[in-house]
Amino acid sequence: MKYKANTPDEYIAQLPLERKEVIEKIRGIILQNLPNGFEEQLSYGMLGYVVPHSLYPAGYHVQAELPLPFINLASQKNFIALYHSGIYADPAIMNWFKNEYPIHCKRKLDMGKSCVRFKSMDDIPYKLIAELCTKMTPQEWISLYENNIKK
Repeated sequence: MKYKANTPDEYIAQLPLERKEVIEKIRGIILQNLPNGFEEQLSYGMLGYVVPHSLYPAGYHVQAELPLPFINLASQKNFIALYHSGIYADPAIMNWFKNEYPIHCKRKLDMGKSCVRFKSMDDIPYKLIAELCTKMTPQEWISLYENNIKK
């Protein structure tokens, strides 16, 4: 769903209560567990966690004026979506996540390339999300990103 907001707080304020609580909890987990250097902002109409231009002046290759995206969090029509670029770009993180998911969640993993969809608000693997956030520093993401866009 599209929300008209200029800040993460404005985005969250528009959510239905059951979604607001879950998004706020995931947001807190991301902010507590992401390595130093990532910044929170509104990105692509979602909560975004990016490598700022101060660390990576080149920005996102598709639109260089944008900072390099890493994680996005959104309330979609039928689910909450967590987009994690490291999962898509690093097979080791992808394999780790797929192996850990059933340990933390009783529902089947619903995942696209970088998108993990949570359709049930009562079975979100918060501890797994926290650990996922610690798996890559901004410098590691920049290196992996640059290696992948050169291919």
